[in-house]
Amino acid sequence: MLSRVAGLVVPLLGRLDVTTDAAGGPATGSIVIANHTSLSDPAIVLAALRRLGTEPVVLAAAGLWRIPVLRRVLTREGHIPVHRHDPRAAQAVRDARAALAAGRTVLLYPEGGLPAGSPPREPPPRRFHPGLYHLARSTGAPVVPLGQAGAPAVVSGPPVRQVAGLLTAPLRRPRLCVHVGEPLYLGRGRDEALDAARTALTRAWCVAARRLDARSHRVAP
Repeated sequence: MLSRVAGLVVPLLGRLDVTTDAAGGPATGSIVIANHTSLSDPAIVLAALRRLGTEPVVLAAAGLWRIPVLRRVLTREGHIPVHRHDPRAAQAVRDARAALAAGRTVLLYPEGGLPAGSPPREPPPRRFHPGLYHLARSTGAPVVPLGQAGAPAVVSGPPVRQVAGLLTAPLRRPRLCVHVGEPLYLGRGRDEALDAARTALTRAWCVAARRLDARSHRVAP
């Protein structure tokens, strides 16, 4: 349902441009990793993946499950709450393993949250949390980097600005670029594996950012 809604709503908010390094979308049973720059980018990522024929299980902040209607939808569709800085955080990895074993594709944000403040330009992917490493190494699943750029043009900044951006987006039609890179398998060393995954995601983000920059959108170097 969330993927279907995103697939309908996002094209109304902006011009979605999806490119890939390989034919088709991520293979079944993959771990898709995406960079996080705005509250709007999860919808953009879901819309892009749906266009590629993929409807993933999403690891999302547990706070979303406190919203009654949304909680029912998230739970029914098998999405996974992440309790950050909490002993229950390990349960998210176990649930993601089960989803992969059942043949689902899993989407997660390895940075763990949005960048602090409101950067004037979109930053490249930040340091990854180790959950990605544990999930990939324990399942052998391929990791597919998905870089996205342009989401802050829909929603960014303080609450009033976020609402204004969302309401005016259908008139402004900002360009939203998503690029899916080649899958990779993480090696044994945690730090080296996370560095490799971050490099791959940064590369995918750079492709999306360059496509956006071609339309005079400023991004961080």
